[in-house]
Amino acid sequence: MQMTDRGLVALARHEGIVPGPYMDVKQVWTFGIGHTAAAGPPDPEAMPRGMPEDLEAGIREAFRTFRADLARYEADVLRAVTVPLAPHEFDALVSFHYNTGDIARAALTRHLNACNRVAAANAFLNWRRPASIIPRREAERDLFHYGRYPGGPIPVWSVDRAGRVDFSQAIRRLTENEAKALLRHASAPTWWRKLLEYFKGRAIS
Repeated sequence: MQMTDRGLVALARHEGIVPGPYMDVKQVWTFGIGHTAAAGPPDPEAMPRGMPEDLEAGIREAFRTFRADLARYEADVLRAVTVPLAPHEFDALVSFHYNTGDIARAALTRHLNACNRVAAANAFLNWRRPASIIPRREAERDLFHYGRYPGGPIPVWSVDRAGRVDFSQAIRRLTENEAKALLRHASAPTWWRKLLEYFKGRAIS
């Protein structure tokens, strides 16, 4: 089972996009759409600091890394949950796990495996620190319980060479269709992406 396109876009929207390495609130070097070294390469701490010279290339790399990371989180959810899931429930659980890393020990998983979906939905709000995460937990709960996907553009934030993100104003906002196109490109095999880029270059020249 994999996340739906709408679930992927919703998760990217929650995380936002930073096309350079940055220090997150837990003082962990992070890149792109919530990627850390714990998920595998690349190691954000070893990446060139600051914004990429080519912003679009940086955004594409963020989506490629995001798509590669998700396989692990999807597999974790499938191991932890022992009951059948609707696609929107799975999307909500992967979003929760991508942020917390604790699907295996969360109360919501115990409730879900006991077939108590109402208690499972309410238990999303057990994970509410820092306070700024509460809107995300509420959105994940509503997605799990009602199949209600959040809407709106996906912000792209700038970062300086010290790893500080400027959240005062997004430098770009991706539409849902733009994000889906980037996800499709990121899911394609490497040889296919290179072929597409070759023909794109030929068309431009």
